[in-house]
Amino acid sequence: MYNLHRLALLDELDRRGTLAAVAQALSFAPSSVSEQLTQLEREVGVRLLEPVGRGVRLTADAHLLLRFARVALAELEAAESALAAARDSVAGVLRVATFQTVALSVQPAVLTDLAGRHPELRVDVAQVQAAEATSGLQVGDFDVVLGEEYPGRPVPPSDRLHREDLRGDRLRLATPEHGPWSTATGLRGVAAAAWALDPEGTAPGDWSRDVCRSAGFEPEVRFDGVDLITHVHLVRTGHAVAILPDLLGAENSRGVRLVELPGRPERMLFTLTRAARVAHPAVTAFRAALTRALDVREDGSGSTSVL
Repeated sequence: MYNLHRLALLDELDRRGTLAAVAQALSFAPSSVSEQLTQLEREVGVRLLEPVGRGVRLTADAHLLLRFARVALAELEAAESALAAARDSVAGVLRVATFQTVALSVQPAVLTDLAGRHPELRVDVAQVQAAEATSGLQVGDFDVVLGEEYPGRPVPPSDRLHREDLRGDRLRLATPEHGPWSTATGLRGVAAAAWALDPEGTAPGDWSRDVCRSAGFEPEVRFDGVDLITHVHLVRTGHAVAILPDLLGAENSRGVRLVELPGRPERMLFTLTRAARVAHPAVTAFRAALTRALDVREDGSGSTSVL
């Protein structure tokens, strides 16, 4: 029988791309990873890696082997979930990747909820970009990823990942309360404004630019970044306009004026986990706590906007 640990290393190499990246992720020496994969080649009796420049790539035989190895690895992860479910308590470490608005608005409530219900469960949270989060989920760096999907920009599905939609989150134009843009009732009223937007190449950044173009203008982006608190501050002080999600909350968007966008667009909030881990009690507990926190927030929300 082939060594499953070495098969897992081959899978890591396929997903991470380099021996150095695998070694760094797993806290191994690169020479140790290379030696383990050499031993795997001896076990299977075929060449699995071939040199490319200063690195290596997987051979066709390696990809064939991985088709079966991933099934075995997924079954082991499902077995881990089943054993965890047989325990009397939810315990261990859950690694979560999230984005800023969730971290600001509901993450504290989720952590408080879980600490009260499952004191033996430790939750480690990282705030990372969507592509990095999904990649990290697939290679095992994270157990749960919080994601966002913008109108007309569907997130591609994956057979290896399980998605659970949470709810829609309204997106609105944010203008200063005073100054030249404070009376705008729609996008055309801020066509000449300076904008604070997420960068191009990100889902919110590309979607926001498309919304402006649909209104007949190219936004003049003077402040390019992913920090929505900075966007709010720039709007509040009269230096820009922006598009903000309701989940950011009144407590994080004081001093700005919110205006409905055409069609009242919403982004969809969701969680992802590996399909083999969907029944793990820690994943189930986290998703339930997140839903409760969002329910409480929605019941208590009351954002003021200009219709």
